[in-house]
Parts: sequence; structure tokens; C-alpha cells
Amino acid sequence: MKRIPHSPGRAQRGVAMIEVLVSILLFSLGILGLIGLQTRAMNFSVDAADRNRAALLANEIASTMWLTNSITVDTSAGTAWATRIADVSKDGLPGATATVAPVATLVNTADITIEWAPPQRNAADKSRLTTRVTLPPPP
Repeated sequence: MKRIPHSPGRAQRGVAMIEVLVSILLFSLGILGLIGLQTRAMNFSVDAADRNRAALLANEIASTMWLTNSITVDTSAGTAWATRIADVSKDGLPGATATVAPVATLVNTADITIEWAPPQRNAADKSRLTTRVTLPPPP
């Protein structure tokens, strides 16, 4: 019985197409991974900007306390400040609330707490910044 040799080209038929499909699949997964990384980087950037704004807003009311040399804030100044914190159009924070509370165990000391809910997170997952202000004793 005579053997008929197989040509190497017949056994390889379609392999190049499979290699191309696998390489396209790997490339697509890499691009999707880069898109995910970019999205996370943008979220971290927005969070950092919000924390920076919260620190600046807390510093603003702390400066008012230092100017008046009192941890109690005037009602009109406090109301205007609290309104501006929640106004996103005027560099406020989304869904922000603020409290200024004296620390009972320390003299001339108050805690400024600002809470806000970033839009990319759920409402229960709020961010919080607390600044403690200690004024020098009155002369």
C-alpha cells in the first residue's frame, strides 16, 4: 500500500485566522482595561478636587473665627457660609452640609465638619472633612 504524503499547507489551513482573532481579542481587552483605568483616574481627580474645596471652605470659616477671636460664628456670616458650601455653581460641594461645634473638653476650640456626597458615589457613601480650630486665650 502506497502512502500519500500530506502537504504541510493543508494541515495549517485557518490557523492564521485564529491567530488574528486571538490577537484582536487581546488588544480589545487591553483597550478596555485602559478605559477602566482612565475612568478611575478621573474619579480620583474629582475626589481630590472636592477635598481641596472642602479644605478651602473650612479654612474660610476658620479665618473668620481668628479675625473675631471667637469660636462662635455670627449668624449672618455662618448662614451665608453654609449656603455657599452647598452651592455647586459658586465652588461649593454637591449635597454638602456643614457644622461648627465647640469642643467641650478644650477651651477656645471648635470642630468644623463638612460632609458632601460626590455624584459618582451612592448617597450613603459621603465624604467628610473635619478641621479643628484652637484660638489663643483672650488677652
